[in-house]
Amino acid sequence: MLIEMNDVSLIQNQKRIIQHLNWKVEDGQHWAILGLNGAGKTTLLNLVCGYLFPTKGTMKVLGKEFGKYPLQDLRKEIGWVSNSLLEKMKYHDESTGLQIVLSGKFASIGLYDTPTDADVEKASKIMDQVGVQKLRNQPCRNMSQGEKQRILIGRAFMASPKILILDEPCAGLDFLSKEQLLKTIEQMAAHNRTTLIYVTHHIDEILPVFSHTLLLKEGNVFSEGMTENQLTSDKMSQFSATAVHISKENNRYALKLPDDNV
Repeated sequence: MLIEMNDVSLIQNQKRIIQHLNWKVEDGQHWAILGLNGAGKTTLLNLVCGYLFPTKGTMKVLGKEFGKYPLQDLRKEIGWVSNSLLEKMKYHDESTGLQIVLSGKFASIGLYDTPTDADVEKASKIMDQVGVQKLRNQPCRNMSQGEKQRILIGRAFMASPKILILDEPCAGLDFLSKEQLLKTIEQMAAHNRTTLIYVTHHIDEILPVFSHTLLLKEGNVFSEGMTENQLTSDKMSQFSATAVHISKENNRYALKLPDDNV
């Protein structure tokens, strides 16, 4: 079991942010976490990574029980790609794509340590898989936002994480960059044993590789399980408290409001 949360609650400033949450992620599964703004998605991620500690309940991540294991050691086995990392790349405009990917081994952004030949070989292989080999010697200042996101995914895989969290990676991307990034994620899922957790509030980003989906609402698990059973018109209408129609074409989901809701 990679993640096991039993009756977990988190209270901050006398407000219950996460409420009686139960969630299990098994090896070999890839999960999407879907929720509206303010649902508690980022808080849940911070709990998984050990940046927050549950007020109530028990948690195990990668078999390590919270409170009985150094969380800083646990974090080394979890990758996290987010817009906050994208912001930090602004301070490394001169770093090349290869340097950024290599820096993932040392948990930095930008290369301050000396990599081995084996490190460079591994980074080169990852860049091939992510489809960014052309950015090998290109400085960050000349990269698009979508290219930077793909470089950051490569950087995360450099550390060979057991879990990789992708926190709304398509936010701010144009339609072409978004599709390129989603294709990269699909390819990496096929070539690596790393479990992916993909956080979004857009159902069209939930790719076939995400076998399971957790619907998070107001800090509660509204529903969770096989994706095909979660992304239905009935379930999503209940989840959003609005009548919606869910369709699927070419293995991608789409949401539409009925005409009487427009």
